[in-house]
Amino acid sequence: MPRIKLELHENFTFHTVIPIRISDINYGGHAGNDSLLSIIHEARMQFLQHYGYSEKELEGVGLIMGDVAIEFKKELFYGDTLTIHITASSFERVSFDIFYRLDTERNGALVTVAQAKTGMVCFDYSLKKITSIPVEAIRKLKNG
Repeated sequence: MPRIKLELHENFTFHTVIPIRISDINYGGHAGNDSLLSIIHEARMQFLQHYGYSEKELEGVGLIMGDVAIEFKKELFYGDTLTIHITASSFERVSFDIFYRLDTERNGALVTVAQAKTGMVCFDYSLKKITSIPVEAIRKLKNG
């Protein structure tokens, strides 16, 4: 069965730092896949806030996550600190992608522990329907 292989962009427009908490650790002694999804969600919220947005307010529309792909590369442990690099791209009429590279330091070297992509869809919560991406949001998110 083929595995997910993400091709990330070279230029990330934002980064944040998130520590691995004890509650992120599963019975295998490392961060669980559910925790990584939650960490990516937190990183996305910080990314959007950096541009003055949230998932409920993006130039008058909201966002829903249409899909997600996570490529796990290394284990994460309690005490690790992630630097998460983020960028938005692949803008279409109603959707765009957010790409994430999750790095930590091991033995003095920066190691990529995971890569991810979330497909975000613009949504009008009052009408309960998909809507177009506002032009101003594309401008801000695309250019950093």
